[in-house]
Amino acid sequence: MYAVMALSGGMDSTSLLLNLLSRNMTVTCLSFDYGQKHKIELERATSLIEYLRSHAINVQHHTIDLTSATALFTSDLLKSGDEVPKGHYEEESMKATVVPNRNAVFASLLYGTALSLSTDHGEDAVVALGVHSGDHAIYPDCRPEFYRAIEHAFAIGNWGSERISFELPYLQEDKVGILNDAIQSIEKLGLNFDEVFRRTITSYEPDSSGRSNGKTGSDVERILAFHEIGRIDPIEYVSPWNEVLEHALSVEQQHRDEEYRERLTPLQYHVTRQQGTEHAFTGEYWNEQRGGDYVCICCQTLLFKSTMKFDSGCGWPSFHSEHEEANIKRLEDRTHGMLRVEVRCERCDAHLGHVFNDGPKQFGGERYCINSASMIFSEWSDEN
Repeated sequence: MYAVMALSGGMDSTSLLLNLLSRNMTVTCLSFDYGQKHKIELERATSLIEYLRSHAINVQHHTIDLTSATALFTSDLLKSGDEVPKGHYEEESMKATVVPNRNAVFASLLYGTALSLSTDHGEDAVVALGVHSGDHAIYPDCRPEFYRAIEHAFAIGNWGSERISFELPYLQEDKVGILNDAIQSIEKLGLNFDEVFRRTITSYEPDSSGRSNGKTGSDVERILAFHEIGRIDPIEYVSPWNEVLEHALSVEQQHRDEEYRERLTPLQYHVTRQQGTEHAFTGEYWNEQRGGDYVCICCQTLLFKSTMKFDSGCGWPSFHSEHEEANIKRLEDRTHGMLRVEVRCERCDAHLGHVFNDGPKQFGGERYCINSASMIFSEWSDEN
């Protein structure tokens, strides 16, 4: 099958290209010069194509000059715009990096190319884009409803559209999911992870030498993703990796803290973010007996199932085991003149409670003493 995709030179589109190639698709890549400040991404895209060709992987690649078409557009991402804002990728200030109607323009050219290939070769073709869930908050033209609408519009506006479909495999994924997908594709293709991603750039404001800034929203998002999968980003930053990572983690913590303060009740915030404890026999779930799941109130990670819950008489929800995917962290706690083992959510670091060695022996002898305020209970349906 033929695939036509936008190759920006960033990590998302690079991962998408690897995904398509690992599935033996015949890929045509279009890169777009639309007057972006980070035009070096086009050089990275070309470098990636050359690297693939050196490994006998042939990809059609064309760079499209759109600078005259976007000359009147307003965006801080363009050379004519103001300074690119720093901070978290999902902050309101990042809306200044939106390029009006950019993805509609890209999608139109990709669709036209796919239609032409389909007609010439008499085969189906897909239009592939690497948009992902992290884009949805700030970029309206990365949302699922946008692509449903534009695919419908293109379908009714072209002959032969029944042979063309959109493929957006990362639409519900985050950067971590994208990198993990790339790892699998790289293994199938017999490539080197660092060599691939060294030929990408995500920074909206690289310096004159092509080094990534490390502080723009796109930088922070990328750095956190590499950290999450346990790798050091192979691209060069203006500062050492440990410094850009420390900054990214600080930005993420501040952003999430603001979100938690807004979303959680004062008690929930006190318990999960300030290591507080609710009073015994006051929590919502201490005596909950229905069947269901208990998830982290901050990040919705599945922590416990009701089948793991038991009545310990302590006044807090008690569980003899954690869910196999929870990976709850354990930390030494010497507060209040005691030595205890604190438990926190692995994903978001929310304080959950403590674990003690006075639980049911038939299940290992542990008792997870958990604050109701740290969890959300979801009752099972009859199907469960």
